Amino acid sequence: MTNAASPYGTLPPAADMASRKPISLPRLNEMRARGEKITMITAYDATFAAVADAAGIECILVGDSLGMVCQGLHSTAGVSLETMRYHTESVVRGLRRVQGTAWVIGDLPFGTYQESPEQALRSAIVLMQAGAHMVKLEGGDWAPETAHFLVQRGIPVCGHLGLTPQTVHALGGYRVQGRDPESAAQLHQDAMALQDAGAAMLVLEMVPAALSTTLTQALPKCHTIGIGAGNGTAGQVLVLHDMLGINLGKNPKFVRNFMTGTDSVLSALQRYVAAVKDGSFPDNTLHAW
Repeated sequence: MTNAASPYGTLPPAADMASRKPISLPRLNEMRARGEKITMITAYDATFAAVADAAGIECILVGDSLGMVCQGLHSTAGVSLETMRYHTESVVRGLRRVQGTAWVIGDLPFGTYQESPEQALRSAIVLMQAGAHMVKLEGGDWAPETAHFLVQRGIPVCGHLGLTPQTVHALGGYRVQGRDPESAAQLHQDAMALQDAGAAMLVLEMVPAALSTTLTQALPKCHTIGIGAGNGTAGQVLVLHDMLGINLGKNPKFVRNFMTGTDSVLSALQRYVAAVKDGSFPDNTLHAW
């Protein structure tokens, strides 16, 4: 990486980056304790990871959304563990080149962890050896056992409830989850079970804002990260290409194009960080469902 001006933006000098402390679970706990929102973005390569880190993003998710963003697939179900390993390594290399500090989360892809906790451990080891600090898995009532198995073996876990893209067909498409009392109660039960299992983070996707806020208040040991779930969560995540307005489809209504009015990706990411921190993004009027 160089500090030359480019469409990505001008990165800070290496000396400035070296003075920053790496993000860790204790640091995220401290942020939440003082009421500071956590920022997360997806990234799949070295350059975008370095720019996101320079913008002040605390967490980078190497998401299986790369199946659609990078590979042109129709869903995340076709992403392989080897692909996730490759992109995780790429992100980690980018951060190391600029002395980055972001916490890296690797998605366990479909079919690599649902069979048994032992299968999940083997898959998680691949991503951890690639440089991830944490792995993410989707699932409700069956997932806590797997999460506990991984946590007991020293692997930090992020859960994922609400709309779970890997099983979108079983959910009837990209639809809001937890709207009725029965499904809301199930989400609450699953979230509590994941916290009890030791999951340190929980992505809540396309969940009503009021329910996300309730879950966040009920999960003091598990940082909720919202996407299309209102601003009552402990943090926010967006797909990088969505928030830059360069995806191949139609953006969900909860996405904001942060490139509008900016001259670089770095500036757009800095605007995203600022908006999450001050609570102006997301706008809860768009998440009432």
